[in-house]
This record gives sequence, structure tokens and C-alpha cells, in this order.
Amino acid sequence: MVKRTSLKAADCPVARALDAIGDWWSLLIIRDALDGMRRFGEFQKSLGVAKGILSGRLHNLVDVGVLELVPASDGSAYQEYRLTERGRGLFHVVVGLRQWGETHLFSPEEAHSELVDIAKEEPVEKLELRSGTGRLLGWEDTIVRKVHRKV
Repeated sequence: MVKRTSLKAADCPVARALDAIGDWWSLLIIRDALDGMRRFGEFQKSLGVAKGILSGRLHNLVDVGVLELVPASDGSAYQEYRLTERGRGLFHVVVGLRQWGETHLFSPEEAHSELVDIAKEEPVEKLELRSGTGRLLGWEDTIVRKVHRKV
């Protein structure tokens, strides 16, 4: 088996993020947690993933601070997984993947799920990247600049 290369110390934020949560099972667990799932059995039923794989991904998500283990909300002896602030910060990432998938991976007549605004009961608009002045930005309007360590 090939040993996975760690990107924890990479100077690229994308690489570090992928090191922490970049496999599909982890992102699907985060998606389900954002949808309100909290129990191991709920994740397993939703994903159909082997228990060992799910257990490993959940432990990693706890280790990187995306999920935390808390006492079960029903007062039982079980524990539940709850999104941390860091985990809730992945909402826009999951929405971006969802919207990209809706746009590029489904035919117009194909059924799929959609994200809906609870208050208005309307589909959520596409994510947009805007400058500090509100100007709409595309990939060609941005560059990556290294930030030097502050002393």
C-alpha cells in the first residue's frame, strides 16, 4: 500500500485543507452533519460506508477540530458528533461543491436535490466571489500572493 503524503506543513491553504478534510467520505460526513446528522449509525446508514472507514474518518474530523464528541442529546449513554465552528465554516465549501455538481454533472431533466432558503422556501442563489467594493470576481480577476510571516 502506498503511504499517503502529509500536506499539514504545506505553504498552500488549499493543500492543508485537503490534508484535513479532502477525501470524499469526510466531505460527505460533513455534508450530513450540516443536514443535522449526529450519530454514528445515522452516518453509516446515509453513506453505506464500512464501519471501520467511517470510524477512521470521524476520528480524523474530531482530531482536526471539525467535529466534537458530545453527550447524546437524548440523555442516553451514547455520544454524538457535533460540528464545531471550524466545521460549520465548511458550509460554503459544501454548497460550492453542490452547486458545481448541479451545474456540471446533471442533465436538465435529471432529478437531484437542491438547497432551499427555509424562510422564503426558494432555491438558494449561486455563490459569488466579490471584491471589497462589491465587484463580482472570476478566476481571471484574482491572483495568489504569499503572505510573509509576521514577527
